[in-house]
Amino acid sequence: MKKRIIALLVLLIVCYSCGEKKSAETTTETEYTEGSITLSEAQFTNSGMTLGSLEEKSFPVTIAVNGMIDVPPENRAVVNATLGGYIKRTPLLIGDVVKKGQLLVTVENPEFITLQQEYMEVKQQLAYLKSEYDRQQTLMDEKITSQKSLLRAESEYKSAYAKYKGLKKQLQMLNISSAEVEKGNISSVASIFAPIGGSITQVNISKGSYVSPASPILEIIDNDHIHLELSVFEKDIMNIKKGQPIRFRIPEASKKTFQAEVYLIGTSIDENRTIKVHAHLKKEGANNFLTGMFVDAEIITENTTAKAVASAAIVEQDDKFYILRKLDQKANTYNFETIEIQPGKVFEGYTEIKNADSFSTSDRFLTKGAFDVFGE
Repeated sequence: MKKRIIALLVLLIVCYSCGEKKSAETTTETEYTEGSITLSEAQFTNSGMTLGSLEEKSFPVTIAVNGMIDVPPENRAVVNATLGGYIKRTPLLIGDVVKKGQLLVTVENPEFITLQQEYMEVKQQLAYLKSEYDRQQTLMDEKITSQKSLLRAESEYKSAYAKYKGLKKQLQMLNISSAEVEKGNISSVASIFAPIGGSITQVNISKGSYVSPASPILEIIDNDHIHLELSVFEKDIMNIKKGQPIRFRIPEASKKTFQAEVYLIGTSIDENRTIKVHAHLKKEGANNFLTGMFVDAEIITENTTAKAVASAAIVEQDDKFYILRKLDQKANTYNFETIEIQPGKVFEGYTEIKNADSFSTSDRFLTKGAFDVFGE
């Protein structure tokens, strides 16, 4: 009986010891005391934690603005029909790329025939009227004719010549060859060619539709040179200078930040009390910007320097901000103290520390992994 009791006691002691060992293994390696945190070397290494110091960093003073991607006026063309007519051919779609001088559409109108007929008639009359004018001059030199007859011949010739030149110019505007018309090749169709190279952004017609001279047929935009058109509020415009750097994003398309610089500043105020600022892009050909894209931008007016720490070192809790300063490092542990800070400006992964005077240059901080420590 005594042997059974002894065996039972031994079993209970073994189980109790195992329970204590298991409990010790499952406890966290992070130890907290008031205002301080202790991390094991294994936890520090396995979590990829790093240490860093306060650094002198540059923080830009910026003005937030918005605007859009645009092109200069000479890089945008609206195509119209000079005399109107019915669309006979329109092979292009939105997005098609065209070269300057490429055929865009053809327009048919019976008035084109009438115009060419008038041109031919005046052309034929011109030779006769020129001959009569020369004859009257000769007679006048010989005092055979009157001054009145000479003036009449001169007037008729010069009027016909002016009409001839006008009709020829109209044919040129319609891209109808006057040389072909003089050969008797009369056409009811006029061709419209691309005034600039670029991409088709609007097509407002279809085959057989009628267009008037005031109706836009196509729009072409050349994106080889694009720029920013920004709107700056009146209160900020005195701080804007030519050459200032700009950082901007396309919020609807990318999180990437792009670079530009102020090139021109407007001299008039819009109805909404803003001034237009024209900016040139850096490396504009390296990105697929499209005209009309909305942009959020920051114009950098000056740069200031301040003591800063990596933003990842700062943890917010209950509307307060903390960092972990290293106290010491023993054999297998790192000891940190939690310190409340006053964060300032943020730029490129660094945050200004307004109360940096309370730290020394030799202080080391947990710059990676601080959030995980506070979250445990």
